[in-house]
Amino acid sequence: MMKVDGRRSSGGQEEWRRWAVLVATVWIQALTGTNFDFSAYSSALKSSLGISQEALNYLATASDLGKALGWSSGLALLYMPLHAVLLLSAFLGLAAYAAQYYCLLFLNGALAIPYPLVFLVCLTAGCSICWFNTVCFVLCIRSFSASNRSLALSLSISFNGLSAAFYTLFANALSPFSPSVYLLLNAILPLAVSILALPAILLCHPQDSHLHSVPKHDRRVFLGLYILAFITGIYLVIFGSFTTTSSTAWVILTGAMVLLVLPLIIPASSSCSHVDTHGPDPVSPLNHDDPQKPLLLSNNHQMESNDMMQKAVEHQLQGSCCGTILEKGRVVVLGEEHSAKKLIWCVDFWLYYTAYFCGATVGLVYSNNLGQIAQSLHQQSRLTMLLAVYSSCSFFGRLLSALPDFLHRKVSFARTGWLTAALVPMPMAFFLMWKLQDGSTLVAGTALIGLSSGFIFAAAVSVTSELFGPNSIGVNHNILITNIPLGSLLYGQIAALVYDANGRRMTVLDNHTGIIDTMVVCMGAKCYSTTFFVWGCITLLGLVSSIFLFLRTRPAYATAAGRTSCKHLHQVSSSQRNHG
Repeated sequence: MMKVDGRRSSGGQEEWRRWAVLVATVWIQALTGTNFDFSAYSSALKSSLGISQEALNYLATASDLGKALGWSSGLALLYMPLHAVLLLSAFLGLAAYAAQYYCLLFLNGALAIPYPLVFLVCLTAGCSICWFNTVCFVLCIRSFSASNRSLALSLSISFNGLSAAFYTLFANALSPFSPSVYLLLNAILPLAVSILALPAILLCHPQDSHLHSVPKHDRRVFLGLYILAFITGIYLVIFGSFTTTSSTAWVILTGAMVLLVLPLIIPASSSCSHVDTHGPDPVSPLNHDDPQKPLLLSNNHQMESNDMMQKAVEHQLQGSCCGTILEKGRVVVLGEEHSAKKLIWCVDFWLYYTAYFCGATVGLVYSNNLGQIAQSLHQQSRLTMLLAVYSSCSFFGRLLSALPDFLHRKVSFARTGWLTAALVPMPMAFFLMWKLQDGSTLVAGTALIGLSSGFIFAAAVSVTSELFGPNSIGVNHNILITNIPLGSLLYGQIAALVYDANGRRMTVLDNHTGIIDTMVVCMGAKCYSTTFFVWGCITLLGLVSSIFLFLRTRPAYATAAGRTSCKHLHQVSSSQRNHG
């Protein structure tokens, strides 16, 4: 009995440590997506700096360009502990956003700070966001086995989509009519949450992913956490878009903070009630098994079965008119490691790159322009609500990206197929807003774009790992997200050129800052009508690219599903023999 109690005590501590780290990453992600509230203060920043829409677009691009420097966070982790990298990220963000706060609040229309320096400040802010993301990814990887890692990553990444909604709640409580408060919050909140999460991160050890766990128990905990996350999203959708008094705003904010703390309760109660006395579930993969390992380390019989299946697929493709397109240079086995050189020469990678570049990145640029879009359509008073809608729907999209992991034994569907399905709403939304530019259509389109781009952002990590190898994901995923600054520059430039071409120069009094300035302002449907049409065509190209990617990778996913099925049956058979 004492031996069981000892195991309960040590096992409970290990369980609590893993889940506490996951909750810490949720907190970090929820309050460090500072790039998502750019549209809340972009108009005021533009007026304060006295710059054109095109120059403002370059500042948004600078923030996204920081993501291209993601490799620097990996380099820092080679020489610094995790908690040091986390705090350095927070101080980088503090310096960058404090400088922007100074520009917005104290310049009074005079460009006292050189524009290149402002560009550099925005670049630093974007880099700090990437560092936060890297820290969270590493924490999830270190704390969870490969069989549950994708669920941990999806949950953590999902809360990053709620950042704008949380910042809106804070802004409504502190100063609802001041855009500058967003920059102040961007500077302070990431540092505050980093300090708050520090104790849990100090408990994280690299060997935690090898801790013994029972898959069924972990799945129950994850299901509870995902349900609670869904409730949090619903809460923010209902209450986050209301224009309220200061006292009511504080009540709503307190409720949201309580929902962020609640995830600690589920693993705590589960760990107290769970004792592993019989070892792992005989019909579930062991916690140290990588779901892709059966694809990489197979016995001869499995390899022969794979070859036969592969030949059958190839025979079917040869008879089709597009067989050559779907066959040439495609990924044959999931989980095969791709070096950077091999990745660049892989056709599937460029289809994947195009789908991301012409999909989720367009959604990100749309969110950056949401302030000017709302202003041009006389919906400035609803900007807070639009930000909450985009943020919440992006969050739900990220949550939905975990569906393939929850349903993998019931629904055998390639993850690239889910990616294709997620892209469908985006061109529909842009073409809808192109034809009908009113308040209701703007809200509906914003919701669809947030849902679609959120799914892709969260699913991309798993897709990259499956198609091009889990061990190479650090390098390969950073190569993939180089499309974000490129898309931000290109798509933002399209929007800026159309906006400036249809606008007219006028003297504007900013009610928030009291600044009087002469600038180009565009009002009416013409400001973004052409942009919505072009963006719709671009996302349609992304959808077509994703369809080709799905068709080319479907055989590899079918092979993987067959192997997983065989392994599961073998485990069931072994379990029955042992109990017999």
